Amino acid sequence: GIESLLKVGVDYVAVVVPTIFHEEVALAIAEAGVHALVEKPLGHDVESSRRIADAFESRGLVGGVGHIERYNPAIQSLRSRLENGDLGEVYQIATRRQGPFPARIADVGVVRDLAPHDVDLAAWVAQSTYSQISAQVAYRSGREHEDLVSITGRFANGTVVSHLINWLSPMKERTTVVTGERGAFVADTITADLTFHENGTVATTWDRIAGFRGVAEGNVIRYAIPKAEPLMTEHAAFRDAVLGKSSNYVTMREGLETVAVVDAVLESARTGQTIHR
Repeated sequence: GIESLLKVGVDYVAVVVPTIFHEEVALAIAEAGVHALVEKPLGHDVESSRRIADAFESRGLVGGVGHIERYNPAIQSLRSRLENGDLGEVYQIATRRQGPFPARIADVGVVRDLAPHDVDLAAWVAQSTYSQISAQVAYRSGREHEDLVSITGRFANGTVVSHLINWLSPMKERTTVVTGERGAFVADTITADLTFHENGTVATTWDRIAGFRGVAEGNVIRYAIPKAEPLMTEHAAFRDAVLGKSSNYVTMREGLETVAVVDAVLESARTGQTIHR
């Protein structure tokens, strides 16, 4: 059990048990005074996640959450370029995550299993929190849990956001598109490629099309970026946090916020109402 592991003497522990056991294991680790990186989602619901976060914070321990998509090279490069102002004002963040049904899943639907990836990723890219959320789900595979979700919303900073997620498609896709005043970034987190579609300055001679498009098509740039392994980058960030160094690890408070947003997605789907936060 976890007690025998902790008795050996460890610097930090990665919690990768099924989500329903996160709280039990994480609280035991906190009680032992050991730092922990908990696989996403932080807990099985908001209250569970809050108890975990409180346990680590109250003891002065470093607690993190394994939202690994943040550490994808394409997303890391995207965030850096947005911070540099390469896109100007950000208008919209849209993600698509679809593929075949994963046989490992038995106890939850696509919202709890996959949506946390995109919820955290988009909030980090936007550097903001969700203020409005609306969602629709569908049940198409004969299971009791949803296997498709369409989410729309808005961040507190005004950026519009949308997520299309399912495990009903034979085509595997993980794409993040960020549109802004200077063009659009497209991050493919399967290949870890980042492409920039620049707004053009050359006017088209076909007036009807020019008026319809709003912006002209400019240069397309596919960046050559270092492709470090995301799991290694994630653990290096958490190691630095444990050592007291500056680090961009995902905090448990951020993990708690993601769980709260996922709960709001399910509430909106259930009630048909937009959730205001």
